[in-house]
Amino acid sequence: MKISDFQSKDVINIVDGKKLGHVSDLELDLRQGRIDSIVVPQFTKMFGLFGNNGTEIVIPWRNIVKIGADVVLVRMDETKAIRAEEEDLHARS
Repeated sequence: MKISDFQSKDVINIVDGKKLGHVSDLELDLRQGRIDSIVVPQFTKMFGLFGNNGTEIVIPWRNIVKIGADVVLVRMDETKAIRAEEEDLHARS
């Protein structure tokens, strides 16, 4: 499967049924030769037409339940969602 195949699929959280967006990037473990997580940008202003707040959800590979023809089903509790902006803030502290 190509990354472009991932980018065309909707990412849906099976916990609450919400659409999280589309995959924008992958985090790889080059030593192990595997995908560690998928990255989904979060848009907050008019579907991203006027910009976004720069946050991303990083979804660990283990949280992917199913990769279907049109969707990627993930299991993400709201409290477990990792936001890149928050990680950066903590890393700088």
